[in-house]
Amino acid sequence: MFFVYIIESALDDSFYIGQTKNLTKRVEYHNEGLSKYTSKKKPWKLVYSEEFNTRTEAIQRERFLKNQKNRTFYKRLIQNWSGSSVG
Repeated sequence: MFFVYIIESALDDSFYIGQTKNLTKRVEYHNEGLSKYTSKKKPWKLVYSEEFNTRTEAIQRERFLKNQKNRTFYKRLIQNWSGSSVG
C-alpha cells in the first residue's frame, strides 16, 4: 500500500503534501528534521492521508493535490477526513 498525506506545521500552519509507502516512518522523518524542505517548520502533525494500491496512483493523487494550491480546498479535505493521527 502507498499513501498520500498532508502534514501541517505547528510553527506556521503551513501544509506539506507527499507520498510514501510507510506513513508512520515518513511523518517521523519530517519531525526529526531529516527532510530539507520541512526541517525548518517542525513539528509536523498528520492531518490527512489516502491509501492507494500502487505508487503510480499515489503519485497521480499527490500531483493533483499539489496543483490545487488552495488553502480552502485543503482545509475542506482535512475537515472531511475521518482518519486517525499518526505520530
